Amino acid sequence: MRIGLKPSLTKSPFAPAALLLSAALALPAAAGEQGGNVYSDTEKNNKALVQAAFDGWAAGTGRPFDLLADRAEWTIVGKTLASKTYPDKAAFMSEVIQPFNARMSKPLKPVVRGLYADGDTVIVYFDAQGTATDGKPYKNTYTWIMDMEGGKAVRVVAFFDPIEFNDLWTRVRPTASR
Repeated sequence: MRIGLKPSLTKSPFAPAALLLSAALALPAAAGEQGGNVYSDTEKNNKALVQAAFDGWAAGTGRPFDLLADRAEWTIVGKTLASKTYPDKAAFMSEVIQPFNARMSKPLKPVVRGLYADGDTVIVYFDAQGTATDGKPYKNTYTWIMDMEGGKAVRVVAFFDPIEFNDLWTRVRPTASR
């Protein structure tokens, strides 16, 4: 039997993200059908690290980027003005996160919709919103696929709405000291 997607589904720029998200959402159900423990100790530990980082971020006491190893490679997929692969944490922070935060008067607060693990990979699906320096809200939905080693993310692939991101990036100039 051949399984394939309708051509109309594969033309969407969001098709890869939608497929990944669909697969991620199916992980817990498939594991539950096998019975017993859903996650290994490694998966539980990695999930706990990511959950704690997001809890701290939501509370305003931490940042998820503290999970990044110095050599972490971060890829933003799609057609955003920041889409590319950043070779390490320093490049990603200076080219994306610092300019992003400099456009915000109220920082992003995440609400995790789903957190999944498979071996050393953790997938976090979340909404985040904040207020830009022009007073307008910024809201986006994200999926980050994080490869973990020794309690640190060494590779991250990020999916999010490029229209929302590009609107903020072009509409709001970064302030000097954020």
